[in-house]
Parts: sequence; C-alpha cells; structure tokens
Amino acid sequence: MVLAYHLILSCYGFWLPNDPRGSWSTEVRRYELLRFGPATKVSTHRSVAGIEHDFALRAAAKAALKYAPVRFNGLQALARGFAEVCAMNGYIVHACAIMPDHVHLVVARHAHTIEQIARRLKAKGTQQLNKEDLGVGHSPWAKGEWKVFLDTPRDIRRAIHYVDLNPTKAGMKPQSWRFITPYV
Repeated sequence: MVLAYHLILSCYGFWLPNDPRGSWSTEVRRYELLRFGPATKVSTHRSVAGIEHDFALRAAAKAALKYAPVRFNGLQALARGFAEVCAMNGYIVHACAIMPDHVHLVVARHAHTIEQIARRLKAKGTQQLNKEDLGVGHSPWAKGEWKVFLDTPRDIRRAIHYVDLNPTKAGMKPQSWRFITPYV
C-alpha cells in the first residue's frame, strides 16, 4: 500500500523529451526540438541525472525552446503558495526542496490523487509568484510530474533524506519550510 510519494515538479525547460541522458517521454512534440533527436524513453526507475552526456547538445536543445528555461529566484514566494494549498487541502508534506529548476516533495497519501496534488501545488505556486511579480509570463512548469510511490516507512525516510540533502548538494543553503510536518 502506498504511504507517501516522492514528487518532482520540473520547470519548463528543465528536462527535455530528447535529453541525451534519457527521459520518460515517448515523443517530441515541439518542432524546434526534433532536430536534436527522438524522445529518449528509458524504462529504469533509478535516476539518470548523473549519467555522462553531451552537455553542448543539451544546451543547444534548450536554446531552441519557445521560452528560456525557467529558473526560480522567488523560492520563498513559491513556498508561500505551497503552504497555502497544503493548509487549504490538508496535504501533509514531510520534505520539500525548491531548486532553481525543479522541486522535490515528499507528500503523505491523501484522498486526492498525487496528480491532483501536483496540479494544485503548481497552480498555487504560480499564483503566488505572479502575485509577488516573480512570474515569467507563462507557466513556469513542465507538463505532468514525476512520482515515486513510497510503500514503507524506510522508503519514506530515504526519500526525506534525499530531498533534505538536495539543496546542499547543489551548493545552496539547507531549506526549512513552515509547512513541513516531520515524519515520525
């Protein structure tokens, strides 16, 4: 039985369907990206983020996007939006790392599906960014979400540890958000 989820929300331009490291995509839908190759569907459930790849090819594909890849600079604003939607809906979040181009969360199982939770987090986060004049003029999010089903307390603790360490591994300060509920 699913107890929680490790949810990853990607920004527009963060991970393209034809990323040379692989992706979950089965097709490339943007004409501008087709010249960089077909979708690179992978079937692994392990992260491929650290796999060696052609950085120049990836950068060229990102430069061909309709908009520049999104990089968050209003982390607190986004967190305020997340806090509001969690309070409104009773979502329990055990960990959250807001990175410049994606977000990691560990979310307890809820009556809403994880896809509904993801859509609501994105919507409220975007509203808050726009309210504080930190928006980008279009949705900052990539379509969909990536989710890992966490079936045991050990899985949940491992995911929380991963999410909590993510900012410092990227050279950022540790993050502590008021809407986090410690996992016991």
